[in-house]
Amino acid sequence: MPIRGATGPVSRIKDIAQLQAARDNQLVGYGLVIGLQGSGDSLRNSPFTEQSIRAMLENLGIATEGGRARAKNVAAVIVTANMPPFVQSGARIDVSVSSMGDATSLAGGTLIMTPLKAADGEIYAVAQGPMVVSGFSAQGDAEKLSQGVPTGARVPNGAIVERQVEAQFSELSTLTLQLRNPDFSTAVMIADVINDYTRQRFGKRLAAEQDARTVVINKPKGISAARFYAELENLSVVTDTPARVVIDERTGTIVIGQDVKISKVAISHGALTVRIKEMPRVVQPEPFSRGQTAVEDFTDINAEQPDAKVALLDGPDLETLVAGLNRLGVKPDGIIAILQGIKSAGALQADLLVQ
Repeated sequence: MPIRGATGPVSRIKDIAQLQAARDNQLVGYGLVIGLQGSGDSLRNSPFTEQSIRAMLENLGIATEGGRARAKNVAAVIVTANMPPFVQSGARIDVSVSSMGDATSLAGGTLIMTPLKAADGEIYAVAQGPMVVSGFSAQGDAEKLSQGVPTGARVPNGAIVERQVEAQFSELSTLTLQLRNPDFSTAVMIADVINDYTRQRFGKRLAAEQDARTVVINKPKGISAARFYAELENLSVVTDTPARVVIDERTGTIVIGQDVKISKVAISHGALTVRIKEMPRVVQPEPFSRGQTAVEDFTDINAEQPDAKVALLDGPDLETLVAGLNRLGVKPDGIIAILQGIKSAGALQADLLVQ
């Protein structure tokens, strides 16, 4: 029986799930960036860069015996890329370039021919071209200014696919959908929506939920796998997700899900300030007492807790919860501490994920 009572947002199947057969493949390679304006690797600290320069010149037919390369307009880099599914030989993909030496900036550089390999050790693409660097760095005698990451760059359409990944998608008899956010209710609803469609279109139920992440669909005869999935991926499904609060303590980011609820609790929140002041005092001896002048330690400790508040917090829905937290007048770091305390008290009816 279909699941009733779901109140989540309505999404297309293509937005909440992906085909298991359609996956990216990660590529990686080692290369050189040339044309830098004195911001490349210092060859004394990066010996692998000098070795790579010599190997490159020898491959180009230039003898490099004797002498030592001293140019700082070359940097050793690692090149990474994601090769999309079904890509054919000759297609272009974007690549990311990251310095692995002590170069200060890759701005103005050009990546020279770099083979990109997959996990099987085979070369699937070759990258080359001018780079786009979003960050910059400027340095003087007494100050240095840096914005973004000048040692990372991208080469749009910088790699040409030389070998395609063999995929027999047209011959598949079973399609496997994987949910991007695993949930049993959503998986069941996807299967029900697909079965309602296939019962009218092909006269039988073809989908079955396997677990919280996987839905298996049998392809009917007389239609290609691509056309069949194209008919299914635009079907609308009411999604459901567990109540969850995500906290990033490093940046003070708090994300509260729509279904998060809090039982009625009383919260006291106030900043405790402790001031410790050392005030050593000089003690003089009595006149004609043969005593010695000494320094006596004196410590002044003062504790204050201004703006301490006690408030009732009851969050039957997201709007009430947010309004209650704002009513306390605390900053994000205070809200993080409050939410963690509410969870410890058992009043937070949601998962609390701390990153």
